[in-house]
Amino acid sequence: MAGLMPRGVERAALRATYVENLAWAAREAASVGIELLIEPINKRDIPGYLLNRQDDAHEIVTEIGAFNLKVQMDLYHCQIVEGDVATKLRQYLPTGRVGHLQIAGVPERHEPDLGELNHPYLFGVIDELGYTGHVGCEYRPRAGTSAGLGWLRSHQQNGG
Repeated sequence: MAGLMPRGVERAALRATYVENLAWAAREAASVGIELLIEPINKRDIPGYLLNRQDDAHEIVTEIGAFNLKVQMDLYHCQIVEGDVATKLRQYLPTGRVGHLQIAGVPERHEPDLGELNHPYLFGVIDELGYTGHVGCEYRPRAGTSAGLGWLRSHQQNGG
């Protein structure tokens, strides 16, 4: 995780330290065959978090240039910070820099079938772009785990 920004320290200095540490970690992880992910997180859920935007995360991954360093693209955070999620998917999935996708309903981080994102449409975009990686679900079920998986059964029954 990029971590919280301490008061009184310039963002540029924090970013430089983050990049330096990530480059070291990527080298170490590569030596044992491990892939690393960085994740932009919105400021509403974690105020003061250093890494908030997809463009910043992808710029850092490109700058470091390590084959085993990628972005975890959490569509929940992406929608809150930037919106226009389908365009972001079209922009970043083809780069090969996305190592994992994550979904949840926006704005309350409940099941993906609740809220302002049209996940069936976004799944279509993901398929159209040929993404073959995993799509993880990180959300707070409104009525417990079993009930919280009901959206997935419905999605599968509808051909998803």
